[in-house]
Amino acid sequence: MLLQQRLDTISNHTLRDLDPSTHLAELQRVSEELDEFKNKWSMQLDPRLRHFLTSASFTKALEWIDQHQDSTDH
Repeated sequence: MLLQQRLDTISNHTLRDLDPSTHLAELQRVSEELDEFKNKWSMQLDPRLRHFLTSASFTKALEWIDQHQDSTDH
């Protein structure tokens, strides 16, 4: 999932410390993919999820998705 990839990239301090340019390139790549997804699907997304993505509250967006997947699994 793109949200988790972005959070994982941000928290990859080893890569950031050893190879900052690769770390930045990976962060830029996944951020661009996330923007493309958001732009393509924005109108079909739940308004709350769209708000989280638009305001770059990616942890909250991921939590929202997890909560709503749990509720649809029951």
